Amino acid sequence: MDPFALTQRLIWLVGLIVVLATLGNGCRQRVSVPSSERDQTAAVSDGSKEPPWFRDITDEVGLNFVHDAGPVGRYFLPQATGSGGAVFDFDNDGRLDLYLLQNGGPDSHSTNRLFRQGPDGRFTDVSAGSGLNVAGYGMGVAIGDVNNDGWPDVLITEYGRLRLFLNRGNGTFMDVTKEAGLDSPLWGTSASFLDYDRDGWLDLVVVNYVTYDAARWCSGSDSQRDFCGPEGFQGMVTKLYRNRGGRGRLEVKETRREGEQRAVSPASLEVPHFQDVTLASGLGRMRGPGLGVFCADFDGDHWPDIFVANDAKPNHLWINQRDGTFKEEAVLRGIAYNCLGNTEANMGVAVGDVDGDGLFDVLVTHLTEETHTLWRQGPKGLFQDRTAQAGLTQPSWRGTGFGTALADFDHDGALDLAVVNGRIRRAKATAAKSVAAADSGSFWNSYVERNQLFVNEGQGRFRDLSLANDPFCGPARVGRGLICADLDGDGALDLVVTNVAGPARIYRNVAPKRGHWLMVRALDPALHRDAYGAEVTVQIGARRLMRWINPAYSYLCSNDPRAHFGLGPAERVDAIALVWPDGNAEMFPGQAADQVVVLRKGTGKSLQRN
Repeated sequence: MDPFALTQRLIWLVGLIVVLATLGNGCRQRVSVPSSERDQTAAVSDGSKEPPWFRDITDEVGLNFVHDAGPVGRYFLPQATGSGGAVFDFDNDGRLDLYLLQNGGPDSHSTNRLFRQGPDGRFTDVSAGSGLNVAGYGMGVAIGDVNNDGWPDVLITEYGRLRLFLNRGNGTFMDVTKEAGLDSPLWGTSASFLDYDRDGWLDLVVVNYVTYDAARWCSGSDSQRDFCGPEGFQGMVTKLYRNRGGRGRLEVKETRREGEQRAVSPASLEVPHFQDVTLASGLGRMRGPGLGVFCADFDGDHWPDIFVANDAKPNHLWINQRDGTFKEEAVLRGIAYNCLGNTEANMGVAVGDVDGDGLFDVLVTHLTEETHTLWRQGPKGLFQDRTAQAGLTQPSWRGTGFGTALADFDHDGALDLAVVNGRIRRAKATAAKSVAAADSGSFWNSYVERNQLFVNEGQGRFRDLSLANDPFCGPARVGRGLICADLDGDGALDLVVTNVAGPARIYRNVAPKRGHWLMVRALDPALHRDAYGAEVTVQIGARRLMRWINPAYSYLCSNDPRAHFGLGPAERVDAIALVWPDGNAEMFPGQAADQVVVLRKGTGKSLQRN
């Protein structure tokens, strides 16, 4: 065993003793979950007088998208699973655009929609002729430049199919799924790009759900037919695809929009070749009904690991062995179960340092009858359920959470929490009557719930702000995807929510008394793309804040690819440290606050190599 690995193992063993010694105390502080009849009874109008943090600007910016979940009454589980979306600058004009998925099926007239953001902040539907206006049982989106040509590409997961679209650089995309080796008949949900072997090419991890049988009849608490849960179906393995680089150029026909002024598409595209390494990497050894995913360095060796949230099964944490293989260590590292040793309906994933100790923590959303669970990291590489200590066990109301984000919405330096809710099983009659549905058809009225918003008051202690945030938390919908991004360029993170059988909504951040901010875009000039997997740390006096360059978190969504920092009263940062995906680390000089900083690999002061 090499010295680094030996040291890490010793640290881990010491940490495990600490975790075991403190585990009981954390659990004793947890409270029982009230019955579902009390889930949504709190009245928003009786809430706090604090001003809201978000304003619904959907109509104002021209977004017109209504999700098609397909014919009602079939109780077809992919319908209730919902669809996500993505923000990304598909035309490289400096503004984030929006892509939203439909779920009506391959024969539906409802197709996925691409919206381009203009200089005035309004979104224009440019789906026609884009190549992305396809129909299917759309689930999730992952964005990444898979052929290192400087243009972001699009990966879509569907019930029964994957799709990879290469960006042609002229506003159009080409389906190269078969040529890239990504044919898959499985039910893919969340997906993420990562460079697990650090060779400069973005690899792909796809989380798969269950081997679903649509003929199976399931009932709810009222003995009437309802959507099935994952129980009774066999879980699927998470698939890992290694990007082997270009397999050759694919000749394409010229396509140009009417009035198109940007560069026309090339005569050919470099198509990457993805090799299925699921079995060789070790990920094929364990199944799980996977819904959420996040890729980051969980053990401190600067190699990306893979965390998978499994629905009603223990979570998986695949630790990168730096030789192309992974070992599953979720139980050993304390993040497989909650502190009571129970599995929960793990769905969406949010990651961030909530208590300012320099180690990132993990939040996973759960059912209405459970609680959204926060695992704090410490010592490094070990996690403990600290949901009760964080103040998250007694919210104003409960919900079945899917999309989620840990982000500093008020720029005070502490990460806040947003959760999008919507049931999978019908609420009991008393609970359903307590909430008025918004924008959903009558079939879905028994599945609607309100979203939640929590402010971090420091040291990882949260206070529920849902009652004061009627625009985001008041209307009850069947929420699924949550996208977090600075859409309007003011430095504050906005939110986009996707809803089953309802309109997508955009919420502008209007939090009062916001502090200063900084956004960091990390670019690798040799690869012509964002450095997915980079770790960014800003120094403000004695305080250090850390973020990841990774847009794949939440649930079925791809988010802003830049690292966002709230700085509070600080008008500048003293230094920026960046650990690149290949393990090289650089230090960059301090910067004034309230700007987007672009850091390029090789232009900072070299610190180390791992």
